Amino acid sequence: MKFDVKTVNKVLEIDDAFKAPTKMMNLMLDPKKREKTFKKFLEIETDMSYEWFQEYFGDEQAERKSKKQDFTPSSISNLVAQLVGKDKSTYYEPAAGTGSMLIAKWWNDRLKNPLYKRPETDNPLIKFLTSPTFTYDPRAYWYQAEELSNRAIPFLIFNMSIRGMNGSITQCDCLSRKATRAFFIRNDTPNYLGFSEVIELPKNQEVADLLGVHWDE
Repeated sequence: MKFDVKTVNKVLEIDDAFKAPTKMMNLMLDPKKREKTFKKFLEIETDMSYEWFQEYFGDEQAERKSKKQDFTPSSISNLVAQLVGKDKSTYYEPAAGTGSMLIAKWWNDRLKNPLYKRPETDNPLIKFLTSPTFTYDPRAYWYQAEELSNRAIPFLIFNMSIRGMNGSITQCDCLSRKATRAFFIRNDTPNYLGFSEVIELPKNQEVADLLGVHWDE
């Protein structure tokens, strides 16, 4: 794996993995530092089809004892994404973790964009030039994720924002609907290679009603 503990800690400029969630959150909420961080990670890997932090987070951050937390292997995430809801433009996932299944769904949406139909042809040049990758519009999709863990949320924000998704992330208990924070991940351009903004939402009643939660004061 490219993103082992040593590599991630070096990019985040920390000396111990327990500092990673706090450092990542601070970076994600600062527009200039966020983009700079994305570029550092993209110097190591440009394949967006999988969740980069699975090994790092599973080894160093997973709260297996306190929250029974574990992570979906990429192979399972890819299978589920192909079997369920492949033609839907709205996606909801409770207990999203760091986003393995969400990323698989997003990748599948890009490859099988229902808003575009490829012509039936055997000409490889035509297939290339009319690939759904060139017509995918981030504004046509909405990804709504929920996660309870303080440790997972910053990585989930990273994963959605670096991929230019549109959606929301709510830190909440998906059963009791008690929430502590929420974020709007926004890419209001047709640029499928662009980054998303990260906007922390106010803890008011209007936002609570939209997300179907109640704030934990």
